[in-house]
Amino acid sequence: MKVLFLNPPFLPRYSRQSRSPCVTKSNTLYYPYYLAYAAGWTEKHGFNVKLADAVANEWSRTETVEFVKREKPELTVMDTSTPSIVNDVQVAEAIKKEVPETKIMLAGTFPTNMSEYTLNMSKAVDSVAVGEYDNTALFLARALEDHKPLEEVPGIAFKREDKLVKGPPAKLLENLDELPWASQIYLKHFGRKGIEKYFYASTTWPEMMILTARGCPWNCTFCNIPMKKSYRPRSTQNVIEEMQFIQSEMPWVNEIMFEDDTFAAVRKRTLELCDAFIQNRIQLKWSCNGRVTTENEVLQKMKAAGCRLVCVGFESATQEVLNNIEKMVPLRRQFEFMEDARKTGLKINGCFIFGLPGDTPETMKKTIEMAKELNPNSAQFYPLMVYPGNEAYRWAQRNGLLATEDYSKWVTPEGLHTTTVSRPGLPADEVVRWCNRARLEFYTNPKFLKKMAVQAAANPVEAVRMAKASKVLFKHLADYATRKDAVAKG
Repeated sequence: MKVLFLNPPFLPRYSRQSRSPCVTKSNTLYYPYYLAYAAGWTEKHGFNVKLADAVANEWSRTETVEFVKREKPELTVMDTSTPSIVNDVQVAEAIKKEVPETKIMLAGTFPTNMSEYTLNMSKAVDSVAVGEYDNTALFLARALEDHKPLEEVPGIAFKREDKLVKGPPAKLLENLDELPWASQIYLKHFGRKGIEKYFYASTTWPEMMILTARGCPWNCTFCNIPMKKSYRPRSTQNVIEEMQFIQSEMPWVNEIMFEDDTFAAVRKRTLELCDAFIQNRIQLKWSCNGRVTTENEVLQKMKAAGCRLVCVGFESATQEVLNNIEKMVPLRRQFEFMEDARKTGLKINGCFIFGLPGDTPETMKKTIEMAKELNPNSAQFYPLMVYPGNEAYRWAQRNGLLATEDYSKWVTPEGLHTTTVSRPGLPADEVVRWCNRARLEFYTNPKFLKKMAVQAAANPVEAVRMAKASKVLFKHLADYATRKDAVAKG
């Protein structure tokens, strides 16, 4: 039986796997890593599997349908996201029209939290996965192959005679060491040319996204990650063996991005993993997602083990706003962390959000000034984006703040970030303008430009990274600077 795992076409360089899915302003394109792990898991259990990324391959909808017609899969598992869900269902309809024999299951955070809504969108969608879907895809493939009842498949939802049917809840994978390595999956299904299509603006290219753990112990209200309040790490030995595999088989990879929701979530495990990197002479540079609560000792060990950059959420310069989103971070720690990182020699990618509960023009102006003072290696400025299933979405619904529930409006027509939360005195378009202003002020700040010039002169690899990111970013900055309505005043 053949199973196709498909990242369907949408807008050019649209990253479904990002925590805030969009077309970035920095040329970034995320790997479809959860889709890849599910594909590898099903393949490991004996099925004929194909993993395809229509976005990375720049396929149109027609080209994607033609690909599916050639492959003739009995089951097609498609990744989705909130902003692309309308498009994703339309792709499913186009596939079903030409390949009616394939069963189509949609996966991702939107079908997880809006399963019946998704199934009602089109009869072309045979089922959706609710939750972590590695086993759901595998067990569905087995059920279809063995002609067994679908309601026995864990984590599945489907319609029968217009009634919603759900299988038993899918259990989270506990032993992540059993999963195939993402690097092996990418190499087999994408090859070197395919891998080099991906780019993360904060890391050196070519880079590779893998996970050393799933889940996050924290519960920030705005976060869209799929497994909140859970944390399951791979064993240290399993991670080391994958890093050795990448060094041996893909020496052209410059950097690994550990896309764990929070890499340094557990102090003891982080120190053990870093010690193992050192002891096993892992030469690969790596970056990761983190929190400003990470202690200086841990940062020092990470640097010694090859860490180059940490991506952290500062979010806001106002303690009340941080408390409102359950960030659980003292404001002073933002500055202490940045000083620790600077002394340690770690680069930082800082993330900031505008339009959070409690935000005003005054608090957002403070956040811009804080970003410039912190002066991280790169910075992202987002408007508040809420997604079905997270507390920020429920907050916006309860208070009547959603400007629309047309999910195709969750990004701009070009796929850029926007917000659908509009508050009295702080309409959605004004929040976006504050993001534009922040980006313009930060990236044209002489202090920042001087630092980047020094890095580029000292390291050609950093210069390549900056060139790939800036050719897109500075087009946006120029647009903001020249459009009268693009940048917030205040």
